[in-house]
Amino acid sequence: MAAPEVARSAAEGALLDAAERLLVEVGHAGITTRPLAEEAGVNHGLVHYYFGSIENLLVRVLERFTAELTERQRAMYAAADVPFIEKWRQAMLYLVSEDVAYEKIWLELQALAWNRPELREPLARVNDEWRAVLTEAFAEPRERYGIEMPLDALVSLVMTFNEGVILERLSGIETGHAALLEWIDGWMEAKERSWRQRKR
Repeated sequence: MAAPEVARSAAEGALLDAAERLLVEVGHAGITTRPLAEEAGVNHGLVHYYFGSIENLLVRVLERFTAELTERQRAMYAAADVPFIEKWRQAMLYLVSEDVAYEKIWLELQALAWNRPELREPLARVNDEWRAVLTEAFAEPRERYGIEMPLDALVSLVMTFNEGVILERLSGIETGHAALLEWIDGWMEAKERSWRQRKR
């Protein structure tokens, strides 16, 4: 890469990293151009020069973070030697993890898009990416467990379930979450046992 390209890449990366930190710490409403640039250690004019607007920069933060996590989730669900129930349990550990950085960023951007129609298309693409991951992951278990719900409906149920848990946790509400996860785990364990018995 030529020197100007290296400099641009470094500045863009610094701005994305800074915006990610600030989204988690203060939310989108607390981010303005100059403090963001100071956090990144770059000239404030580069925010609009490279990204067009703070909103575009925040969307890029979400897209970058999503790419990292969907790659992780795809690898987890693709593990051929691990039973699906164990993959589900790992996903639930991620869901109730103390690290809520991605979840907060995702919901911050969704809230921003409520009044910014121009942001809805890029957020829909992020949503579609997660739906693709879960569609791949749940296609075989749906058949295995005899779930009669259409696959796209099952994926929607899992996504809205995840977002509901996340939204309440970010608001300090965890009432019933452990009981719900325990019930689902027990139901899935029973389905897994039944499937194994049929395979004998």
